[in-house]
Amino acid sequence: MNTVNPETAPAPAYLSPGLAARTSASTVTLDGGTVAFWTYEPLQETRHTRTILVVHGFRGDHHGLLRVADQLPDMRVIMPDLPGFGGSDAFASDPHSVERYGQFITDFMASQGLGPDTVLLGHSFGSIVASHFVANNPDSVNPLILINPIAAPALEGPKGVMTRLAVLYYRLAARLPRKPGLALLRNPLIVRVMSETMAKTRDRELRAYIHGQHHAYFSSFADRDSLLESFTASVSNHVAEVADRLDLPVLLIAGEKDEIATLPNQHRLLALLPDGQLKVIPGVGHLIHYETPEPAARYIRSFLEDHPA
Repeated sequence: MNTVNPETAPAPAYLSPGLAARTSASTVTLDGGTVAFWTYEPLQETRHTRTILVVHGFRGDHHGLLRVADQLPDMRVIMPDLPGFGGSDAFASDPHSVERYGQFITDFMASQGLGPDTVLLGHSFGSIVASHFVANNPDSVNPLILINPIAAPALEGPKGVMTRLAVLYYRLAARLPRKPGLALLRNPLIVRVMSETMAKTRDRELRAYIHGQHHAYFSSFADRDSLLESFTASVSNHVAEVADRLDLPVLLIAGEKDEIATLPNQHRLLALLPDGQLKVIPGVGHLIHYETPEPAARYIRSFLEDHPA
């Protein structure tokens, strides 16, 4: 299982004291591997209280969506670390593909008794996993919420060259001897450059918080092989390829300045959805979950009020 040194983790200055009171940490064994997950109970239930199952993004874990969960004190939020990330074991023998992660969602929901009234929320790579899961398992959840959804092929368009360079980076790290390979993947300078590139806020303290989060958790993956498999899955699939099969209400929450999941692609994705809504948050890029959790939570709550269980 992956571990994070708590002494290097940043203090949760951007989280309310009430979140800790809602939090319980648990593990479950699925297919021989340990899955770590966290449940955030509602402080007070209302007629709109729902259970939201959250699927985080690539190289992230449950910490990334904490600020969003904090802004939803009337919801029950369940956030597992995906196998291969955070506190969860990698799959023992299966490839870390979108389809296998979909099977994980099925197994995890069954283990927790989560039924079709569960809300499924995916961020970034999690949007790919969540949308493909819904397309292959209709009526399993309702509705679907995608934050910074990967709406188009990563290897196409203006960012295709950068994506191919990233592919080479992960392949090189996987082929090097173990120690230098891990050092390359966990290189703090590379992590910082990534963090600086994605952060759009001009608030220095918030930027420092974001960089601290990435420093503490971006490298908490199980091993190089599972990381490469997950990365390959993240750049080989996208939401639009299954959009017409998402026969349920879908909320897209996009960042105006997102350079990974661009706004024009979000509009094209919206046009493909049988029942979709798009909410755009100005001034933010691919880090809605860190930079603008408040408007994201408002859109989520309003959407769930419009689509009750």
